[in-house]
Amino acid sequence: MTRKLLDDCFLHDKDRLKHAEALAILKARIGAVAATEDVNLVDANGRILAEPAVARLPVPAHTNAAVDGYAFAAASYDKAVGGTFPVVARAAAGHSFRAAIAQGAAARIFTGAVLPTGTDTVVMQEDCVTADMGGQQTVTVPAGLKGGANVRKAGEDVAAGAELMTIGHVIRPQDLAGLASIGFGKLKVFQRLRVGILSSGDEVIRPGQPLALGQVYDANMPMLTGLVQSTGALPVDLGVAPDRPDQLHAMLKDAAATCDLILTSGGASRGEEDHMIEALEQLGKRHLWQLAIKPGRPMTFGQIGDCIVLGLPGNPVAVFVCFLLYAWPMLRRMGGAPWPEPRRFTL
Repeated sequence: MTRKLLDDCFLHDKDRLKHAEALAILKARIGAVAATEDVNLVDANGRILAEPAVARLPVPAHTNAAVDGYAFAAASYDKAVGGTFPVVARAAAGHSFRAAIAQGAAARIFTGAVLPTGTDTVVMQEDCVTADMGGQQTVTVPAGLKGGANVRKAGEDVAAGAELMTIGHVIRPQDLAGLASIGFGKLKVFQRLRVGILSSGDEVIRPGQPLALGQVYDANMPMLTGLVQSTGALPVDLGVAPDRPDQLHAMLKDAAATCDLILTSGGASRGEEDHMIEALEQLGKRHLWQLAIKPGRPMTFGQIGDCIVLGLPGNPVAVFVCFLLYAWPMLRRMGGAPWPEPRRFTL
């Protein structure tokens, strides 16, 4: 009787974990591990907030003019016919103006200037006619202007005490503007994770060296470096581990002492020269191995002490897929952010 093949590279093994099962294991075992630190606002892009960002003052902080023009009280203006006012003061941005403006008078005002007491409406200078009447400048406002026009009220964008961002928020450039507007010069953020990147295999060499027969260039290390950086973590190049268990053990043990997570590529399958699984089991614990996904089937997840180990396949496409599906959300959560769920589309 002819012996049947036990497996082939396209056969789905019912004993392998499904994607959802693997995610459930990862979510159950992964939590935030990063400590916190204070950084300057200008250095906070891409960092993860470690405390809520609460507005210490309203935005705008003061009721001010939205345009260059003239400020006056709407109560002294007839919307049906317009009106003419003597200009008795001048208010510019950045300069305090404390005198009150009487009803029936106007103040020359510029964009961003605090609205003088006694006024509540601003007319655009382009819509006005000015004149000099016996040494007194006047401004004529046309009919139809609404009371409160062209005025930005204090707190209309952000109220004092409002929470702009929660713990775990990943700071974007536009967030930096918002945080600056409420007075933040420093932020408490989670420290960047240290992520070791270890390639494996006697055949693997780094780009730039002469390629001998049977060797391949390490395409995974530069790709993983860029992917790790995109999560906000700090990549650490651990080199290339040869196909010798003792050296692999030593490299993993040393890296686990200084890294929050180790990403390995290659050596995670069942071949005689694949030592990653054995090394992980001897040094720590293995929580999953072999997934029912393709590409990416021989992925493993475990830990050495407090250091997470994610053993990726050797194929660069499989490495890329596994990183986006599993490593990306793991690093986000370990770094202090919520577990990011992928956006799904029905096709």
